[in-house]
Amino acid sequence: MIFLPFFEWCGETAVGIAIRDSLWLFPVIECVHLLALAMLGGAVLVVDMRLLGLGLRRHPLAELAREAQPWLVGSLLVMLVTGVLLFTSETLRAYYSPPFWWKMRLLLLAMLFTFTVRRKVLRSDDASGQPLFGKLVAVVSLSLWFGVGFSGRWIAFY
Repeated sequence: MIFLPFFEWCGETAVGIAIRDSLWLFPVIECVHLLALAMLGGAVLVVDMRLLGLGLRRHPLAELAREAQPWLVGSLLVMLVTGVLLFTSETLRAYYSPPFWWKMRLLLLAMLFTFTVRRKVLRSDDASGQPLFGKLVAVVSLSLWFGVGFSGRWIAFY
């Protein structure tokens, strides 16, 4: 119950009311959110599949990760902005939704893992010297990001 007043306040902001009262704003914002999700998924998937040894073997891992990084960061920023906008229009629904809370936890873990452990492995090319560790990093990364996506999708059904 500690967050309830904050959620109520967010829902009563001008932005939340405008999105909630508009016929088109929510679906347009959601489309942008989902397109950013697809871009983020692609950026994560191509690098993690390379870590798993399942593609793009001719490309050095560090170079591939460096090329995918702007896509990952850019799409994540778009998703965070659009996610906040979507949240402001359905704050109480989100507050009482277990999938929403799972998504928030997994999102935090996925971002922390991506920008700490995964980044270190990709930058130092540790995966080439320790293929098992690189594969473990890829599996954890994919599990976290797919968990974010699945729990986000599940919000609509709860």
